[in-house]
This record gives sequence, structure tokens and C-alpha cells, in this order.
Amino acid sequence: MNQTLKTLSQIGIVPVVAIEDAKKAVPLAKALVAGGLPAAEITFRTDAAEEAMRAITAQVPQMLVGAGTVLTHEQLDRALDAGAKFIVSPGFNPDMVKYGLSKGALMVPGTATGGEMEQAMALGLDVVKFFPAEQNGGVAKLKALAGPYRSLKWMPTGGVSTKNVAEYMSFDKIVACGGTWMVKTELIENERWDEITAICKEAVKTMLGLSLMHVGINCADESDAESTAKAFAALLDIEYKPGRSSDFAGGAVECMKKPGRGKNGHIAVGAYNVERAIYHLSRRGAKFDDSSIKTDAAGNITNIYLENEIGGFAVHIMKK
Repeated sequence: MNQTLKTLSQIGIVPVVAIEDAKKAVPLAKALVAGGLPAAEITFRTDAAEEAMRAITAQVPQMLVGAGTVLTHEQLDRALDAGAKFIVSPGFNPDMVKYGLSKGALMVPGTATGGEMEQAMALGLDVVKFFPAEQNGGVAKLKALAGPYRSLKWMPTGGVSTKNVAEYMSFDKIVACGGTWMVKTELIENERWDEITAICKEAVKTMLGLSLMHVGINCADESDAESTAKAFAALLDIEYKPGRSSDFAGGAVECMKKPGRGKNGHIAVGAYNVERAIYHLSRRGAKFDDSSIKTDAAGNITNIYLENEIGGFAVHIMKK
């Protein structure tokens, strides 16, 4: 995958910005970065777009800047000159895609139908925008399209919000979602940067879906694991499940038949997308043990341990 697309996928949510005053672009970008979303699609719906992109690129270098609502060759040239790393359009225009590709641009054209998606694939694209997402069937439609278009991935935009972003981002064929709910016009005009940051943090939390999956206890031997699991099963009125290397009390407690990772055991934390969780948790200071990575048949990370124990427990992030 293209490095820019990989970064967008790790970030997960791309704020779609229509900014009227370029002087507010830098504080807006800093608010987004502070909220965990260091990316923005600056749309050519306003005259300030080009200047805003230039300012953010120069003063907030950690921000991944793209251009949206790019409809003409002239706009595309201006966007690239201003530092845009990806180009987004509301619809599919083969001429614009070809022109952008000739300039070496990462093109993410808007599509709504299978026919448009096939045309985009014929031009060599493997990621397209799905717009307007909710009005065109949302996640259910994308899951249906994923059957015949196995190599294609999407960036849904339009109707995505905190209420449904988790549903979108739990589908592994979605690279990222575009959204406007954290960058509404009144928030930018009134310079409510702290509120924008708070909305972004809530969006990231919802997108990642981090939750406790189970606690693993290091037992002395098989007999100890069995008795411990049965004790928890009886206490919590849940099923006892014997296994090869461990016994479970329901899905909540795993009792290891011999000591494993962690002084006391391990704690499993679930996430909708492990690679995305690694990115965001790393930004918060977490460090991971790369030697512990496990992947599925497609090469997606399904499990990874943190480097350090917490309270005597090894902690791993696993795909829900």
C-alpha cells in the first residue's frame, strides 16, 4: 500500500475541512493533532483552501494534508504546489484521475456505483472514496461490493459521525472515513479549538473500540488451571471450557496450564483494528514488542504485546 494511504489507514478518520479564513488553518491543525487526528482534507469549496494548505504544510509538518473537492486540472496543480499529499474528488472523472496520475498524485476519486469503481480499478486505483456514503447504502453496501471487488478498499465520506464511525471502521476494507462533525463551520469561526480537540478524542476512542476481553492467570500446572477456571465459572455462573494450553471460565478468565507472559499473567484488550490501535496508542507513549506480532492469512496484525507489564500483567492488543 502507498505510504500515504498506509498513514491515512492508521489515523482512520480524516477531517474534511471547509475553511473561510486561512489564518485559522494552523490553530485548527494543531487542535486536530492534539485530538489524535493528524490529517485533514482541505476542500476547494472556499477561496482560502490553497493558502490554508500552504500554512499547515509549513507550520504543522506532522499533519498529513490533502485536497478535496478537486474538480479541475488547475485546482489539482494548485493543490500539489501547496503541499497536498492526496487528492480527493466528489465524483469519478476519468480525465481528472488520469491527469492526477500523470502528475504523480495519489488520487482518491468519489464513487457510488460498481461501474464507477470498476473504471477506477481499470485505471490502476485500489482505493476510492465512497460518497455520499450513508445515502448510498453505507457499510452494508460496501460489504456487498467487497465480494466481487476483493482488491478494492474505500474511504467513505458523507453521513459518517460518532454514532456510526465504529461500524464503518470495524470493516477491514475501509481505509479511513472522511468526516466533518469535528470541524463544523461554527467551531472554526468561533475558534473553539479545545472543543474540536475533545470531539476528535471521542471519535478516536469510538473508532478504536478498546475494551477488556479477558484476564489470563498464570497457574502452576494443569490441575491448578482446572480448579481455578472452575472456581471462577461457579462464582460467575458461566461455562467452564477446558482447552489444550489453558482452561477458560466463559470468555472472561483464561487460566494458563503453565506460567506464560507476565509475572501474574496477561490481560487481553480488544480493538476493531490492531494496526490502527498500535498507531494511536504509540502516539500516547505506548511501546510494543514487535517480536510478539501475530497476523492473519492476509497479513493483518491480529495480536501484539506491549513491551512493559502493568501491575504484573503482560498486556496484549487483539482483534475483536
